[in-house]
Amino acid sequence: MADTTATDIGGGWRSITGYQWLVFLVVWLGWTLDAADFGLFALVLRPAVSTLLHFPAGPLSPEQTAQIGKFGGLLVMVGLIGWAIGGFLFGIMADYIGRVRALMFSIALYSFFTAMQGLAVGILDFSLYRFLAGIGTGAEIIVGIPLLAETLGGTQRAKISGVMMTGGALGTFIGAWMYGLVGNYDLTSLLSTGTITHGGPGAWRTVFFVGVVPAILLMIIRGRVLEPGRFSAVQQRRAAIGAGRTVAADDREFIRFVPLQLFNRENRYNTFVGLLFGLGSLLAIWTTNSWLPSILRGVGEKEGVAAAGLAAFVAHGIMLWSIGGIFGYAVLGFVADWIGRRWTIALYSIGATAAGLILYLALPSYQPWYPVVLPIFGFFVFGVFTGHAIYFPELFPTHIRSTGVAFCNGAARIITSFGPLIAGLLAVALGGFNVAAAIMVCFSMLSVVAMLIGRETKDDALPH
Repeated sequence: MADTTATDIGGGWRSITGYQWLVFLVVWLGWTLDAADFGLFALVLRPAVSTLLHFPAGPLSPEQTAQIGKFGGLLVMVGLIGWAIGGFLFGIMADYIGRVRALMFSIALYSFFTAMQGLAVGILDFSLYRFLAGIGTGAEIIVGIPLLAETLGGTQRAKISGVMMTGGALGTFIGAWMYGLVGNYDLTSLLSTGTITHGGPGAWRTVFFVGVVPAILLMIIRGRVLEPGRFSAVQQRRAAIGAGRTVAADDREFIRFVPLQLFNRENRYNTFVGLLFGLGSLLAIWTTNSWLPSILRGVGEKEGVAAAGLAAFVAHGIMLWSIGGIFGYAVLGFVADWIGRRWTIALYSIGATAAGLILYLALPSYQPWYPVVLPIFGFFVFGVFTGHAIYFPELFPTHIRSTGVAFCNGAARIITSFGPLIAGLLAVALGGFNVAAAIMVCFSMLSVVAMLIGRETKDDALPH
């Protein structure tokens, strides 16, 4: 049996075992595919809503644009609420039934209902599938973060967690690449004509059918990934207390319902700091992730890009943004081990605000600066999420860690799920998405406030 007990000492990258790399791979792949799903959704949001609302082909009228903003924002909000609820529910489950079993359930749920979105016939059932897929999507990374943190040794935990989080940007890159590859092919035409139509009205449905791919991860997880030694120790202590044996003076608090422990004297301040950090980072990323493709599409139309080339034009811009994010994710762990968690997260948050304002408000045309600013913006606005994987687990002890990560991320998701909707409504009021997105990206500064009042964890062992 593999040794699943993480240590807080170690001698560098060579000390990482093959089993620890396997756990890294499973969590990284799951997060990559989750991000690809959200990226694909954002890329097909406009044509999907147009089809489901039965808009005719061609340029949108101002009234239709308003409808896209309204219903598109609602769909994004529904998905994010699903992410939040799924992360929170599965986070609690993972602190009771184990990280691995919760991870398996989340991947199965996500895979099935992502594919079902491609079969939607109206806004209502599309929203339902989006919500249920969101439950599985939000759960995967919330469960994966503590699983990886508890499996790894302390010496390289921040760096490897940073590399794992590159899946968020890589998934967006893959989603953009996949959209450029298949986004113009309507597989649904096979049912009526027996052939695949290029550029048909149902082309957006095709991208959701790739949602079955994460189910392959289940075959990797079964029998290969085990519960971390830290969590096994928690299970043993709970069993001992349940049998009436006294283990420690705090036994009564230890077996208290896990979510309530987040607000006891020991944990509530850390819970508040984590929630504030989550709010700032999520408000910035989800609004951008939801509406940047629409902004790029508008830029392409303004500059005369042919309709047939818009998918490739938007995909190219999102890929540049994602490439910056890949580097931002990976670098944060190294910087955090150098200057500390708090300073690193604060610098990333300031960088996201500055680059976002430049991108949305200061660039009159795509060339020459969009290809430069997009990856810089991606570096900061994506990269700061490595702080979730590093900082959140270091705030909470093992028996409430998954729930703590889930609450800081999930509660923030519920609150920030209204961000894309608000941005969509602001876009209607302000006459475009740019100013609305610029307003929302400024909320990154909440993360700076969180780091000013939070504690530094760089030199602390992972709490038991």
